[in-house]
Amino acid sequence: MMSAAQTPPVDDELGRRVTRKVALRLVPFMGLLYFVNYLDRTNIGFARLTMSDDLKLTATMFGLASGLFFIGYLIFEVPSNLLLHRIGARRWIARILVSWGIVAAAMSFVPNVGWLYALRVLLGIAEAGFFPGMILFLTYWFPRRERARVTGLFLIAIPLSSALGSPISGAILEYADGLFGMAGWRLTFLLEGLPAVILGVICWFYLTDRPSEARWLTEQERGWLTAEMAAEADQTSHQYGWSLRRSLTSPRVLALSFVYFGVVYGLYALGFFLPGIVEGFSKRFGTSFSLFQTGMITGIPYLVGVVAMVLWSRHSDAKNERVWHTAGAALLGAVTIPVALYLQSPFAVMVAVALTAIGIFAALPVFWPLPSVFLTGTAAAGGIALINSLGNLAGFVAPYVTGALTDATGSENAALWLVGVMMLGSAITVVALGAAPKGSVGTPPPTRAR
Repeated sequence: MMSAAQTPPVDDELGRRVTRKVALRLVPFMGLLYFVNYLDRTNIGFARLTMSDDLKLTATMFGLASGLFFIGYLIFEVPSNLLLHRIGARRWIARILVSWGIVAAAMSFVPNVGWLYALRVLLGIAEAGFFPGMILFLTYWFPRRERARVTGLFLIAIPLSSALGSPISGAILEYADGLFGMAGWRLTFLLEGLPAVILGVICWFYLTDRPSEARWLTEQERGWLTAEMAAEADQTSHQYGWSLRRSLTSPRVLALSFVYFGVVYGLYALGFFLPGIVEGFSKRFGTSFSLFQTGMITGIPYLVGVVAMVLWSRHSDAKNERVWHTAGAALLGAVTIPVALYLQSPFAVMVAVALTAIGIFAALPVFWPLPSVFLTGTAAAGGIALINSLGNLAGFVAPYVTGALTDATGSENAALWLVGVMMLGSAITVVALGAAPKGSVGTPPPTRAR
């Protein structure tokens, strides 16, 4: 007769099947949405290569245009995520996609830098709530023990949007310039903005708000997942009991925002200025690349980041550890980005940049399970949105400061040293915080037998 230790419990087998089924249904589509989102947010970095001459942009002006996106994003992030929690992801995410797609496409018609600034602010307002909404949505569907891996699969869209988007943007700039009488950078905004509108319509019919409403699960699967997620939410609420107000004012949440700020600082400095770094190889090393070749080279660190993101998040779930996985990845990025400044060949520079990308992209999926350790329900909606909005202030600060320092010093060295300092701050802070708040308001109820 086989012992219970030899025979996996029925709930474990059912749980693995349901998790796999939900992941296959939701994660690829969510990843596609985020792919388009991140591409529309950062394609200005590639458009800059020819747009700057047409609109007479300095590096500081470009940095301001890049960063203004995050002003509207910051202001509307928390209200947007609370609305998503109240009315459901399907409706709200569809609205976000359609509105941001319209604004992103409209950027192809800007006549001057003033209009560029205005539309970048509007783009941030339109997109507010999308990313924290997706992170919150994952907490409705996946148990905590699975979230780093699933978050990693979803966040693959970030490096993929750059790895694939850079050559696409480069090809449009180089080969579609003049098509329909439009400059290549204008066509880049137009052709990369319209897919969001189409996906917004699809989203309305495809997404399901909660497990209890999932008709694509069997009754047994739906019942198991609904009970599992409710039990986990009840346990978190009972153990920590955080209110919305506390989640928006807690020093711990603010500290997690700083951790995320440092990682995102590296992410956006890389995203907005890597094409310019590669283009600068011609002056530094005497090389010569076409716009399309620049796009291909720029994509390499992001492809490496895809692999790192998947493997590191799986390792984090296997070890059930988040703090040191976040800190170690951030530390790798902190050390390698300044090193790239002092290497003497394009190949060596790209190796160092690839290691920086590994650090940045490996940190992201293992960071996001940390807030859901102690936040659930409305507190999670508000707290996750606040962490994301304050962290994404780096999206304003990084491009602007990098551009200003580049104009002031004549090189990007000081700006990239600052990237290293910010990521080092993230590593130190997350270790100081630890995995969860000390103490709780109650004793967690017994977990369900499995």
